[in-house]
Amino acid sequence: MKFLRTVFFFVLALTAVNAFAQSSAELKRRRDKLNEELQQLNDEYEATAKNKKTTLKQLNILKAQISLREDKINTLNSEVRLLGNQINENTNNVHSLQSQLDQLKKEYAAMIVFAYHNQSAYNKLMFVFASQDFNQAYKRLTYLQQFGTYRQRQAESIQGTQKELKVKINELDRTKDQQSTLLKDQEKEKQTLGQEKNSQLAVISDLSKHQGELKQQLKDAQQQKAKIESQIRVAIRREVEEARRKAEAEARAAAARAAAERARLAAANPGSPAPKEPAPAAAKASTNSELLNATPEFAKLSNDFLGNKGRLPWPVANGVITQEFGLTYIEGIKTDNPGIDIRTNSGAGVRAIFSGEVTSVNNISGTYLVVVRHGEYFTAYANLKSVSVSKGDKIGIKQNLGTVATDGATGETQVHFELYKGQNAVNPKLWLATQ
Repeated sequence: MKFLRTVFFFVLALTAVNAFAQSSAELKRRRDKLNEELQQLNDEYEATAKNKKTTLKQLNILKAQISLREDKINTLNSEVRLLGNQINENTNNVHSLQSQLDQLKKEYAAMIVFAYHNQSAYNKLMFVFASQDFNQAYKRLTYLQQFGTYRQRQAESIQGTQKELKVKINELDRTKDQQSTLLKDQEKEKQTLGQEKNSQLAVISDLSKHQGELKQQLKDAQQQKAKIESQIRVAIRREVEEARRKAEAEARAAAARAAAERARLAAANPGSPAPKEPAPAAAKASTNSELLNATPEFAKLSNDFLGNKGRLPWPVANGVITQEFGLTYIEGIKTDNPGIDIRTNSGAGVRAIFSGEVTSVNNISGTYLVVVRHGEYFTAYANLKSVSVSKGDKIGIKQNLGTVATDGATGETQVHFELYKGQNAVNPKLWLATQ
């Protein structure tokens, strides 16, 4: 039982160590990725700052920087907490090993005292020869041999414990150094975040002096998004109507088959009364969801898509959200975004976030829009410079759809992404995996 308990605690400790290593590695990978994205944004901002005229691009970059900076600070917080837990665990291990070492030394000292008092061969021989019989003499001789062996093992155990204690103390010191470095990095990030927020206020203040131009920029952007949303809704409505047409055609075919069967029975039994025609069922208006999930294939696709909510890949391999879903205000000017805007690298590929069927490819003011159906769900990818799919294509998850366009006037490279359940737009960010 004692052995099983020891094995259990060993496995538990090993699992905890592995979990810490995995969590620590994942957080470090996340921090490194954030650093890379922040550096790209910083380079882009410096390039735009050389232009004396303040633009929305500068504001969008600052907003993205602030969002990433806050994400990095949260990541650092998680790393600090993780290291704090590791420090507490290592501290407890050091105390436990120190207690074991003290106890081993105490027991070893007692053995040394005993051995000192019985160190002469004469005393050992007298201890053996004073036995009452041969069996007792044998046991006493064996005891003396085992005592010597145990004494040697105790000395080895003390040395092993001392080495393990030294390793744990060094590990504890390294963890404390890592935590100290992360705390300094965290403080530096907070200062940088404050500077970026001040820069954001300055840019907003400068933009407010040119509200006419700002309103025009926002108006142009909203008009483009309105065109995109209109085309998306047309594509979805077309799919719904096609599904309704197929359902009605199937109902008519079923009614015709039933009428033919009644006629056949009447002809086969001329003397019998004709089978009564069933009373027409009350018309039932199918919902969009029922129509779009009418076939087992689309029903399964919808279910699989829903089952991956929060884990779907991003439409670009690397990107930062520059404008969130829904209503936002810039210096009192309201904008309504039916999707999200994702800044990415020039020439970046756009990919499908799930398997499905391309329902439409449209050219809108010189850039392309691709709409993909996933059962009753639809995803839309706008502001593409080129496309590599056609209407009706069956596509797989992460399949390339085209490349993102770069705005010649602002130099911004971003994809506009929307997600619909039926004809209702939903926040895409809630469905995408955390990068």
